[in-house]
Amino acid sequence: MRPSYLVVGAKRGGSTALAAWMSRHPQVAPCRSGKGTHYFDVNYGRGRSWFLSRFEKPHGAWRVTGEASPYYMFHPLAPTRIKETLPDVRLIVALREPAARAWSQFRRETDTGYEHLGFLEALAAEEQRLVGEVERMLSDPTYESDAHRHHSYRARGRYAEQLQLLHDLFGPDRVLVLQSEAIFDHPNAELAKVWDFLGLDRVELKGLAAMKPSLSEQEPPAGALDELRSYYAPLNQQLYSMPGVDFRWTGAEAS
Repeated sequence: MRPSYLVVGAKRGGSTALAAWMSRHPQVAPCRSGKGTHYFDVNYGRGRSWFLSRFEKPHGAWRVTGEASPYYMFHPLAPTRIKETLPDVRLIVALREPAARAWSQFRRETDTGYEHLGFLEALAAEEQRLVGEVERMLSDPTYESDAHRHHSYRARGRYAEQLQLLHDLFGPDRVLVLQSEAIFDHPNAELAKVWDFLGLDRVELKGLAAMKPSLSEQEPPAGALDELRSYYAPLNQQLYSMPGVDFRWTGAEAS
């Protein structure tokens, strides 16, 4: 089966849970690589035949198949690669309030050993860590940037610029934007949007729960999230004006 959907972001926005829940729909064929292949970001060198081999052959009630990688939306080469390989694919984006997302990513990178600085130090070091990384990735498609993938706390939350690229390549009608907080508060209501977007029968799933929680019990440094929210405020306003974005982050949702 040729993939007809991709969950492309954002990291720490619920893509793992969303992919797992979607795979429970009887009309969705699973990906043989589990959540996703990472083909369009770090496994592109394996080739298109390898990518397509990660999906099942048509069988029974299956109508669609796909995968999830929250790095696809942020990786500088992935959106164009997706367009070249799957021009008619439908993209699903789950966006979490960006300051809370940055803090959650930091905790996850700490848990997995990719981050050894404190949160404020990591935010201060981010710009220097990322200097030249996108340019190097663009000039050398085989180059994998640990800094870009694991230390991009602030940059990943600049959603409007990432979403605009997806709209330019695929059109807004082929991009479904969901609010991460709503996915966890009202999962079946948000999944109904997914089923409609993919042309599937609506189903009600039971026992839906978040996945990949942070193991860290850290609390964010005083004022860190407030500073980030001030930074993101004008960027969020750009996001809110874009097609398909029908939500806002309030103070309660952003906490």
